Amino acid sequence: QVQLVESGGGLVQAGGSLRLSCAASGRTGSTYTMGWFRQAPGNKRLIVATITWSGGSTWYADSVKGRFTISRDNAKNTVYLQMKSLRPEDTALYYCARTGNSGTYSYWGQGTQVTVSS
Repeated sequence: QVQLVESGGGLVQAGGSLRLSCAASGRTGSTYTMGWFRQAPGNKRLIVATITWSGGSTWYADSVKGRFTISRDNAKNTVYLQMKSLRPEDTALYYCARTGNSGTYSYWGQGTQVTVSS
């Protein structure tokens, strides 16, 4: 089993920065992708950024390109999401997730709240 624990959320003014962390434990393995998702109240959960654990290839949603950076520290089994130039529309509950053997996101953290004030 895999456990994911997010941290680093909080309240920040527009234009500010936050760094989210996602610590993985359990059967971490090596051939999977980690992703950050977000869900605002009344909206669907949307994918924000992904990173492959072994290769380090990344992908970003258009809405965050140039502002967010996903990275990982394999030694710490941790994935990060550095968020800069935050906007009120970035306000959401942010989740990290990991793909399982099927290639779909099978493991989820509990989420960390990010609130950006205008």
